[in-house]
Amino acid sequence: MSFKNWFRRYWHSFSYVGLVFATLFFAVSVAPSLLPRPYFVQGLLSGMAIALGYGLGNLTAWLWIWLELPRPTGRSLVTFKRVTTIGSACVFVFFLWRLTEWQNSIRELMQMPPIATAYPTRMALIAIVFGCLIIATFRWLRRANAYLNKKLTRVLPPKIAFASSVSVVCFLLLLLVNDVFVKSLLTAADSVFLKLDNIVDDGVDQPADPMIAGSEASLIPWDGIGRLGKNFIVAGPQQKEISDFTGREAKRPIRVYVGLRADESPEGRAKLATEELKRIGAFQRKVLVVATPTGTGWLDESAVDPLEYLHDGDTAIVSMQYSYLPSWITILIDPNRSRVSARALFKEVYAHWKTLPKDDRPKLYLHGLSLGSLGSEVSAQLFTIFEDPIQGAVWSGPPFPSTGSTGATAARNPDSPAWLPTFGDGSILRFTNQQNTLEEEPPRRWGPIRCVYIQYASDPMVFFSPSLLWSKPDWLRGERGPDVSPYLDWYPIVTFLQIAFDLPMATSVPLGYGHNYAPANYIEGWVAVTAPENWSDDDTQRLKERFSVTP
Repeated sequence: MSFKNWFRRYWHSFSYVGLVFATLFFAVSVAPSLLPRPYFVQGLLSGMAIALGYGLGNLTAWLWIWLELPRPTGRSLVTFKRVTTIGSACVFVFFLWRLTEWQNSIRELMQMPPIATAYPTRMALIAIVFGCLIIATFRWLRRANAYLNKKLTRVLPPKIAFASSVSVVCFLLLLLVNDVFVKSLLTAADSVFLKLDNIVDDGVDQPADPMIAGSEASLIPWDGIGRLGKNFIVAGPQQKEISDFTGREAKRPIRVYVGLRADESPEGRAKLATEELKRIGAFQRKVLVVATPTGTGWLDESAVDPLEYLHDGDTAIVSMQYSYLPSWITILIDPNRSRVSARALFKEVYAHWKTLPKDDRPKLYLHGLSLGSLGSEVSAQLFTIFEDPIQGAVWSGPPFPSTGSTGATAARNPDSPAWLPTFGDGSILRFTNQQNTLEEEPPRRWGPIRCVYIQYASDPMVFFSPSLLWSKPDWLRGERGPDVSPYLDWYPIVTFLQIAFDLPMATSVPLGYGHNYAPANYIEGWVAVTAPENWSDDDTQRLKERFSVTP
């Protein structure tokens, strides 16, 4: 058989309805989502949309036949195919033509330079090739199922044989995906990020001062801290820098960090961290923050550095590592690591803190970014702290499994949008974004516990949800967030896919957008929550200028 004849026969083996659905899914997949994307990422996303569309079209056609619904025949079938083909082609061309404009609509809002072209031809080629590979794979699986079913019908009743063959093929596919493909990827990622965690960056040396965590006198071995933990301990504003800025006498900020290699269990690491806090006098400071890091073990300097200026260095920040994989990977495979670690650390610190005289102990706060927020928000269990409450928290970029932020958003005041909810009278919990909404006019009353969530409307870590598959999210109803494209709309299945693809790219945009939280917003959050003494609005502005980021 010639290649031409083979190709024609192969082409006619595809479902027409499936191809129409694939075309439409491809078209809507190039519409904007929360973040701008390079053409090759868009190509992979659109290729997956093609495969999903084809599969759904195939299923729709099968159900139509199975339900014995009327089908067009003869000339009506020809007319139907012509109309749908022309319509699908017009939609395909229109959406592809708008691709560059739609990408620039996001870039403009995020103060990124516009692009001359989004390379629609290259993107479409990548999408078609990738989509065809996925479809070919599933067609092969279907043939394997048919072959197995044929063999089983020799010894089993037809229906049982069919169910058995489908079950075997699905089991083998899941086994291949989970135990071979996904496991191999996770093993490779684990190996890479473990090596990165063991690296010591240039200029990061073991502290000589015995009153610094990780020193020779420290209870925490330097080798057990991890790369990002070492950076956290060594970096940050120095005592003189803070004094020069405030014009007041400052203290050297205290930072304590326990890495994964310091102890096998979260409870062991938490005890070690608490004993180190006692050793270096952290419980004699004015402010004590229990901070939960991201999946990699990183604490955002944009969040922790300003706090030490606000309180003249009279602060202590303690944290401990629970992973070295990026948050978007950790949240998919085991988000509970963050919760377990955060609870263990808070339990130990709080147990000692509450034994101290109330008028002679630090104010106790919580902090976490991303996966750190997920763990931190549940670390102080409500009934545990009723008798002796902490003073508050600053959380940023709470990821979609977050029970605190999603619960508050669901119970928000009805006149507030989902991307910037107001909760109750705002005396305990407030949300903010690029524009400070914590101290609005008329001023609202703060209670004894002050908690703040910082979240951007363009952050996919916050607004991704499995429900995007079948329902339009509240954050796309009514007024849009200031950094969300006006062209973004909801499409079943496809929008879920788009936002899912945004997750690993959440930090690929400038500070102040996506999952990149700006120092200016942290400063506003810490000022509202910790109410620093001898601090003015002018001081806030000067501190923002010092960190030179004003979104």
